[in-house]
Amino acid sequence: MYFKCTTLKAQNTNIYSLCSVLIKLLQEPPLLSPLGNQSEADPRGMAGKFKKCMTLCCGTRKHVTEEMGKEAYEEAVAGLQKLISEKGDLKAAAAEKVRRLTKELAGATEKWAVQKPVFDPVGKILTGFNHFKKEKYEKDSALFAKLAKGQSPKFMVFACSDSRVCPSHILNFQPGEAFVVRNIANMVPPFDKTKYSGVGAAVEYAVVHLKVENILVMGHSCCGGIKGLMSIPDDGTNKSDFIEDWVKICSTAKAKVQAECSNLDFNEQCTRLEKEAVNVSLGNLLSYPFVREAVVKRTLLLKGAHYDFVKGTFDLWDLNSNIVKF
Repeated sequence: MYFKCTTLKAQNTNIYSLCSVLIKLLQEPPLLSPLGNQSEADPRGMAGKFKKCMTLCCGTRKHVTEEMGKEAYEEAVAGLQKLISEKGDLKAAAAEKVRRLTKELAGATEKWAVQKPVFDPVGKILTGFNHFKKEKYEKDSALFAKLAKGQSPKFMVFACSDSRVCPSHILNFQPGEAFVVRNIANMVPPFDKTKYSGVGAAVEYAVVHLKVENILVMGHSCCGGIKGLMSIPDDGTNKSDFIEDWVKICSTAKAKVQAECSNLDFNEQCTRLEKEAVNVSLGNLLSYPFVREAVVKRTLLLKGAHYDFVKGTFDLWDLNSNIVKF
């Protein structure tokens, strides 16, 4: 197992000088009394091992991250501790330097033992794209050549921004099949040319220009936005700049759940609200004139859904509350 040693170089700049002094000390037998049995302790051999450890740890001046074995540090620490215990006739100053260095090395080793691996965001992005290019783009060149000419998705999907509920993964949408809008708690606000123009523009583009045939609003389990809505005090006090004002789009759903499910605990009420908020969003879609017109002409279907990633289930329903469970 390997650990990063950049931390040591950055935080303990005096270790290099201590290492140099100690190696010189160990290489000069006159500083020590006769060792007797060389098999018990060999200061020159210890100097060599410690010099190797020092070179790995402190010797480089390159601004790069290096790796070394934890075992090398533990061996150095153990060797130094043995040297101190067996050689009581070390010069006082030299012995003190050995003790200081042993303590610092031991502390660094303990710190690295709990250090988390460094996350490389650029590497993650590049690896992800390379995988996509190799496994998707290059293997289906005909599809991407077609998409280069335009898109004609059959679905518009409103999904939550939650990282656990990507609709393309859950419903196996391929590129070009779904026009997706993601936001907190997968909510659709009512028609408003100024307050919610971003969502309005997406709905208008999907329905009027792309001619999507289906709009799906997909809620999900353990939704933080829904929990936030349920937690808003009755006096309407806001604790954030945007979140409460946004989730209040479905405040009528909250009122319904509180009225009809007062016997349920908080978590169960949140589960009910996850589904009821979808119904409010479906109703809000009908406030857009071009959506309502397309629904009346039966060129557009509105559907609600709830994905439970805890149980691995999926519920789908229409405006008439006809539910299909998967």
